Amino acid sequence: MACMTYVSTSFWHDAVNKATTDLVTFGYKHIVKPNFVFNHDPDTAHDDMIRFCHVTRNIAPLMWLLRSTLNYTDPILETDVIGVHFANPFGLSAGLDKNCDMPVLLDNAGFGFETVGSTTSRPCPGNPKPWFHRFPEYDSMLVHVGLANDGSEAVIERAEQAWTQASSMQISLSIARTNDDLTGDLDEGIEDYRISLERAAGRTAMVEINISCPNTKVGEPFIEPDNLDRLFDVLDTVDRPQPTLVKMPLNKTWPQMRELLDVLSEHNVQAVSIANLQKDRTGLNIPENLKGGLSGGPTANASTEMVRKTFASYGERFAIAGIGGVFTPEQAYAKIRAGSSLAMFISSLMYRGPQQITVLKRGLADLLRKDGFSSVSEAVGVDA
Repeated sequence: MACMTYVSTSFWHDAVNKATTDLVTFGYKHIVKPNFVFNHDPDTAHDDMIRFCHVTRNIAPLMWLLRSTLNYTDPILETDVIGVHFANPFGLSAGLDKNCDMPVLLDNAGFGFETVGSTTSRPCPGNPKPWFHRFPEYDSMLVHVGLANDGSEAVIERAEQAWTQASSMQISLSIARTNDDLTGDLDEGIEDYRISLERAAGRTAMVEINISCPNTKVGEPFIEPDNLDRLFDVLDTVDRPQPTLVKMPLNKTWPQMRELLDVLSEHNVQAVSIANLQKDRTGLNIPENLKGGLSGGPTANASTEMVRKTFASYGERFAIAGIGGVFTPEQAYAKIRAGSSLAMFISSLMYRGPQQITVLKRGLADLLRKDGFSSVSEAVGVDA
């Protein structure tokens, strides 16, 4: 939905937005982050953030203040992808808001979309804690959650409500396979996905099928082409109006990735999310005994390169949502120029603060205008 008035076209609103962004950037870096976030272990900090979202979403004056001061809007950022209109191309990727606790805050902060989940057909306790380890020297988190969530029946109901009540933000739902003691053979896994997809039909703007969660008991059987084909033979039978994305693995060679994309091209899939967590720790000082995949910085170059190759070969077939290491407007712009129509992040929010969405939007708008583009879509894939 288009904004009636834009921050970018109002001198005073633009000035307030700039000042607020600078103030929150300073406050987060020097006060909030050292004294309220990084002085706790990351699991505790994560739980505190979810509680904060629960409390603040019901404080209407605070949400109004957030939207009126921090949410930067600009017509150059509006874009239409796979039949969905976005106020801007920036979204929260799956993995942070597993139970749909954050949409009100993110909507008022000005996110273009949020990916809720990943959620699974059964409620899932996830892996033993700790789930997170910080590596600020790499702008990264080591993540080993194992798909802990309240189950898709509950999460989808919340996601539908969030989508229908949002001011401008779209909601995508990420679906994965339950990671628990009942996890069985391949057919059981396919049925697990099917149950959640059937529950989600028509209830969010988009749905994402996560085939590449690296932190589960049974690994990633659906990143094998034959298994992926079997999965989508079944998922194709689920009648759903919303477009479907597939969350792809990062650590595949290009020939291996092509095999997976060739399979998906034969099915009801409109887009791919590239890519999931980094498993390769080469050159990084990460203790071997710590389990999990790396977010943020270590994913950046590999994901952008995979976006570029995918766009060059499949740009006519799939839209691409680029994920991994988006900390600056320049990094987001690089993903867009490589072929991403949408740009997703999490680690940047943790390390830089809630105003990062504003920094990214304002910076991207400037970069687009500087290069003579009048929309995001014009810049997609120009470097591919």
